[in-house]
Amino acid sequence: MEEIIAMALSAAKKAGSLGEVPIAAVLFRTENKEIISVCANRTEELQDATAHAEILALKEGFKATGSRFLEDFSLFVTLEPCPMCATAISYSRIKALYFGAYDVKGGGIDHGCRVYAHQKNLYRPEVTGGLHEDECRLLLQDFFKDLRKNK
Repeated sequence: MEEIIAMALSAAKKAGSLGEVPIAAVLFRTENKEIISVCANRTEELQDATAHAEILALKEGFKATGSRFLEDFSLFVTLEPCPMCATAISYSRIKALYFGAYDVKGGGIDHGCRVYAHQKNLYRPEVTGGLHEDECRLLLQDFFKDLRKNK
Protein backbone atom coordinates (compact mmCIF):
# COMPACT_ATOMS: atom_id res chain seq x y z
CA MET A 1 0.00 0.00 0.00
CA GLU A 2 2.84 2.39 0.81
CA GLU A 3 4.26 1.95 -2.69
CA ILE A 4 0.92 2.81 -4.30
CA ILE A 5 0.45 5.94 -2.21
CA ALA A 6 4.00 7.00 -3.06
CA MET A 7 3.13 6.64 -6.77
CA ALA A 8 0.04 8.77 -6.33
CA LEU A 9 1.98 11.45 -4.46
CA SER A 10 4.70 11.49 -7.12
CA ALA A 11 2.11 11.89 -9.90
CA ALA A 12 0.34 14.64 -7.94
CA LYS A 13 3.61 16.54 -7.47
CA LYS A 14 4.37 16.30 -11.17
CA ALA A 15 0.87 17.58 -12.01
CA GLY A 16 1.39 20.51 -9.65
CA SER A 17 4.66 21.40 -11.39
CA LEU A 18 2.69 21.54 -14.67
CA GLY A 19 0.13 23.96 -13.22
CA GLU A 20 -2.55 21.38 -12.47
CA VAL A 21 -4.11 21.07 -9.02
CA PRO A 22 -1.85 18.36 -7.54
CA ILE A 23 -4.23 15.44 -7.18
CA ALA A 24 -3.54 11.94 -8.47
CA ALA A 25 -5.19 8.53 -8.51
CA VAL A 26 -3.84 5.00 -8.88
CA LEU A 27 -6.09 2.17 -10.05
CA PHE A 28 -4.97 -1.16 -8.62
CA ARG A 29 -6.26 -4.64 -9.52
CA THR A 30 -6.68 -6.33 -6.16
CA GLU A 31 -6.61 -9.93 -7.39
CA ASN A 32 -3.14 -9.95 -8.95
CA LYS A 33 -1.76 -6.75 -7.37
CA GLU A 34 -1.37 -5.04 -10.73
CA ILE A 35 -1.25 -1.28 -11.24
CA ILE A 36 -3.57 -0.44 -14.13
CA SER A 37 -3.19 3.32 -14.22
CA VAL A 38 -1.56 6.27 -12.52
CA CYS A 39 -3.35 9.50 -13.44
CA ALA A 40 -3.27 13.08 -12.26
CA ASN A 41 -5.60 16.00 -12.81
CA ARG A 42 -5.50 17.31 -16.38
CA THR A 43 -8.28 19.88 -16.28
CA GLU A 44 -6.01 22.73 -17.40
CA GLU A 45 -4.19 20.77 -20.08
CA LEU A 46 -7.38 19.34 -21.60
CA GLN A 47 -9.58 22.36 -20.78
CA ASP A 48 -12.07 19.85 -19.40
CA ALA A 49 -13.64 20.35 -15.98
CA THR A 50 -14.26 16.59 -15.73
CA ALA A 51 -10.61 15.58 -16.28
CA HIS A 52 -10.10 14.76 -12.61
CA ALA A 53 -7.50 12.12 -11.71
CA GLU A 54 -10.17 9.66 -10.58
CA ILE A 55 -12.21 9.94 -13.80
CA LEU A 56 -9.10 9.51 -15.95
CA ALA A 57 -7.97 6.46 -13.93
CA LEU A 58 -11.42 4.86 -14.20
CA LYS A 59 -11.47 5.41 -17.97
CA GLU A 60 -8.10 3.69 -18.31
CA GLY A 61 -9.47 0.81 -16.23
CA PHE A 62 -12.50 0.43 -18.49
CA LYS A 63 -10.22 0.41 -21.53
CA ALA A 64 -7.84 -2.14 -20.00
CA THR A 65 -10.59 -4.54 -18.94
CA GLY A 66 -13.20 -4.02 -21.63
CA SER A 67 -15.77 -3.87 -18.85
CA ARG A 68 -17.97 -1.11 -17.48
CA PHE A 69 -17.49 -2.41 -13.93
CA LEU A 70 -14.24 -2.52 -11.96
CA GLU A 71 -15.32 -4.79 -9.12
CA ASP A 72 -11.91 -6.28 -8.39
CA PHE A 73 -10.14 -2.93 -8.20
CA SER A 74 -9.06 -0.46 -5.56
CA LEU A 75 -8.57 3.23 -6.20
CA PHE A 76 -6.01 5.28 -4.29
CA VAL A 77 -6.45 9.09 -4.46
CA THR A 78 -4.48 11.85 -2.79
CA LEU A 79 -7.63 13.86 -1.91
CA GLU A 80 -11.14 12.91 -0.85
CA PRO A 81 -13.05 12.62 -4.13
CA CYS A 82 -15.56 15.32 -5.08
CA PRO A 83 -19.23 14.39 -5.57
CA MET A 84 -18.74 13.84 -9.33
CA CYS A 85 -15.84 11.46 -8.79
CA ALA A 86 -17.47 9.72 -5.81
CA THR A 87 -20.50 9.00 -7.98
CA ALA A 88 -18.35 7.74 -10.87
CA ILE A 89 -16.49 5.47 -8.42
CA SER A 90 -19.82 4.11 -7.19
CA TYR A 91 -21.15 3.53 -10.72
CA SER A 92 -17.88 1.75 -11.59
CA ARG A 93 -18.35 -0.58 -8.62
CA ILE A 94 -14.82 -0.10 -7.36
CA LYS A 95 -14.25 -2.53 -4.48
CA ALA A 96 -12.24 -0.19 -2.24
CA LEU A 97 -11.40 3.50 -2.18
CA TYR A 98 -8.42 4.86 -0.26
CA PHE A 99 -7.70 8.57 -0.06
CA GLY A 100 -5.22 10.91 1.59
CA ALA A 101 -6.36 14.37 2.62
CA TYR A 102 -9.93 15.16 3.57
CA ASP A 103 -11.66 17.85 1.50
CA VAL A 104 -13.80 19.84 3.91
CA LYS A 105 -14.94 22.29 1.19
CA GLY A 106 -15.53 20.06 -1.82
CA GLY A 107 -15.43 16.44 -0.72
CA GLY A 108 -18.20 14.05 -1.59
CA ILE A 109 -17.63 11.21 0.85
CA ASP A 110 -16.95 12.36 4.42
CA HIS A 111 -17.84 15.99 3.70
CA GLY A 112 -20.31 17.87 1.51
CA CYS A 113 -23.13 15.79 0.07
CA ARG A 114 -21.72 12.46 1.32
CA VAL A 115 -22.64 10.47 -1.77
CA TYR A 116 -22.23 7.03 -0.20
CA ALA A 117 -24.37 7.88 2.82
CA HIS A 118 -27.41 8.71 0.69
CA GLN A 119 -30.09 6.02 0.96
CA LYS A 120 -30.65 6.03 -2.82
CA ASN A 121 -27.00 5.21 -3.53
CA LEU A 122 -26.93 1.75 -5.10
CA TYR A 123 -23.30 0.83 -4.47
CA ARG A 124 -20.81 1.80 -1.76
CA PRO A 125 -17.15 0.85 -1.96
CA GLU A 126 -15.13 0.16 1.16
CA VAL A 127 -13.66 3.55 2.09
CA THR A 128 -10.51 4.39 4.04
CA GLY A 129 -9.51 8.03 4.36
CA GLY A 130 -6.57 9.83 5.89
CA LEU A 131 -3.70 7.85 4.33
CA HIS A 132 -0.61 10.05 4.37
CA GLU A 133 -3.09 12.81 5.18
CA ASP A 134 -0.54 15.45 6.23
CA GLU A 135 1.67 14.97 3.17
CA CYS A 136 -1.31 15.08 0.80
CA ARG A 137 -2.80 18.13 2.52
CA LEU A 138 0.49 20.04 2.58
CA LEU A 139 1.04 19.36 -1.13
CA LEU A 140 -2.27 21.05 -1.91
CA GLN A 141 -1.79 23.89 0.60
CA ASP A 142 1.66 24.70 -0.78
CA PHE A 143 0.36 24.63 -4.35
CA PHE A 144 -2.39 27.14 -3.60
CA LYS A 145 -0.10 29.28 -1.44
CA ASP A 146 2.35 29.54 -4.37
CA LEU A 147 -0.48 30.21 -6.78
CA ARG A 148 -1.76 33.14 -4.69
CA LYS A 149 1.77 34.47 -4.21
CA ASN A 150 2.41 34.50 -7.98
CA LYS A 151 -0.77 36.38 -8.88
